[in-house]
This record gives sequence, C-alpha cells and structure tokens, in this order.
Amino acid sequence: MKRIPFLLIATAILCQAFTLQTKEVSREEEKRIAEKDSSDKMFIVVGKDALRIEEQDSSLSLRVGSNGLRILESLEGKRKVKFEDYDSGSDRRYNSNRNYNSNNDRRDESYIVRNYSRSYNQDEDYDDGRYSSGARSFRGHVSGLEVGFNNYNFVNSMKLPDDISYMTLDQSHSVNFNVIVSQVNIGFHRHIGIVSGIGLNWNNYRFDNRNSITEGSGGIINELIPDNTVAVKRSKFSALYLIAPVLLEFQIPAGYNYLNVGAGVVGGLRLNAWTKVVFEDGEKSRTNGDYNLNLLRGGVTARIGYQNFMIYGTYYLTPWFQELKGPDGFNLEPFEIGLAFTFND
Repeated sequence: MKRIPFLLIATAILCQAFTLQTKEVSREEEKRIAEKDSSDKMFIVVGKDALRIEEQDSSLSLRVGSNGLRILESLEGKRKVKFEDYDSGSDRRYNSNRNYNSNNDRRDESYIVRNYSRSYNQDEDYDDGRYSSGARSFRGHVSGLEVGFNNYNFVNSMKLPDDISYMTLDQSHSVNFNVIVSQVNIGFHRHIGIVSGIGLNWNNYRFDNRNSITEGSGGIINELIPDNTVAVKRSKFSALYLIAPVLLEFQIPAGYNYLNVGAGVVGGLRLNAWTKVVFEDGEKSRTNGDYNLNLLRGGVTARIGYQNFMIYGTYYLTPWFQELKGPDGFNLEPFEIGLAFTFND
C-alpha cells in the first residue's frame, strides 16, 4: 500500500513530461511549417546528416551519407534527375548557401561535389551506364578490324568477257583485310550522327587459273604465263590503299543495346600494288608496280550490326584502272563484303 503514492507521483511526472514534449514538438512543427510557407523550403534532417531531405518549389533533394539524388522540374514539366557524390572538407568547397534550424542551432552546410557527378534526363535513354546525354555522347561504329571477301564486276555482271577470262578469281581465297583507326564522331543526337576514320585496305585477288598479269605492249594489262619448268601452285594480285570512310549512323534500341545501321561513302588512295606467284617447289616470285591502277578511287559503303559486331559491304564506283589501260582495255568495278569488329567504346 505504501508503494501506491510513489507510483502515482511517478505517473504524474511522466504524463507532464510527455505533455511538455508534445507541446515542444508541436511548436517545432509549426515553426517548420511557417518556415516552409515563408521560404517555400522544407528540411528534414535525421542524425548528423545521416539522412537529409530538402524540398523546394521546383526540386527535391535526398541525401544519404555521401550519396545524393536531386530531382528538378522545369517549366515545361520535364524532370531531370541528378546523381551526386558529396564529401565534406575544408578545401575546394561548393557552398549551397542553405540554412536550417535543428534544436535551435542555425548552421551553414558546405559540400564538395566531385567532378564525376553524373546526370541524365528521364526523356533520354539510359546508355550503357553513362548518364551524359545529347549529341556529344554519340559514338559511332567504324574503327576496328574488318575481314571479308572481294571480287569485281564487269558492266554489272559477275561473268567476265572471254578476252579477260584470265582475271577470273578463286573466290574462296580472294580476301581483304581492313584496319580503321582515329575515329571521329559528330553527333546530331545521342544515337544519330556522322562517324569517320582513317585506315588501311588490303585486297588480295587470287586467280582461279595458274597465271599472273603484267603491263604488256601498248601499256595495257595482259595475261602472264610464268616461264618456269615447275608448275604454278597459286597466283594472286594484291593492292594496298589508304582509306577514309564517312558514314551517317542510326542506333535503334533493340533489347538491352542498340542495332547500328550506317551508310555513306569511302575514298581510297593507292599506296602499292604487286603480283605474287608461288610454284610447286616452294619458290616464290613477287613483282611490284602500279599495274595501271588509278591513284584515287571512291565508292559507297554500308554496315549493320548489333553492339560491336557488324556486317559491312563496299562497292567502288570510280574507274579502278586508268582509261583503256585495264585488262585488255576493259575496266572492272571492285567490291567487298565481310564482318567488322569495331572498337568505338
């Protein structure tokens, strides 16, 4: 029975303390509401900036530890999301000039926003973990390695005239290799732009017959039958060019990546040309020359692929040989098709 008065007294003290605390919280809440109405801002801070929420008229900021998220809304109703990484320090500070009241203490908060803070618009597509948007982030697909087959037409026909049947190719062994470097990107949009580069184009034309070619009488290309007692094993004609493709590329969303489609033109500068004959006994014969090839050539090119794997094709429209100095005076139109492995990233 003697404990009852003590219990009553303790209960009364707790009730009074709770009432006082409730009134204090209510006053603090009224103060925050008044502050929000007067400055159109609201701050919520939990712990020593362990969690900080700031709401303004056109933005909402959320900071947890050293990581932050800011959502901005423009006059057009579009939202922009910005991810930030904060760190406190005394040098290189960015002062937010934002004050808030907490436990009657008024403080200024300063942050360092690291250079790699990244942002993206919600109207833009997320691209491989990169948040930067706009034309500057366009990356085309042209630099890399290309391997394919090459051949040539005569008046849009794969069948050559009988007079130059010696130019018929062993298609399975007539290959080309391209190496393109120094890619240049000019973006109109994140996924639309012009891409160019410079590289080397190496064409090998393996003859189907056991013959070679040479510059004969009259300065035109003629058939050459090697004068050797040993039979010819294989013979080819090769040319090396410096090339510069320029393509307009579109990147179409497909799954988690993009379908890349490009088309444009390509120019070539002849660097060298040669023939090579390999005999059955292993002996080899190589002859360098220009073989009446024009110094410059140009054509159209196109490619399509997914990520960095492409299929490409190129058709050269300008005369390959000098006028009336090709094989028996005819001209040929070379083309190539193959696979490309690009290094745009």
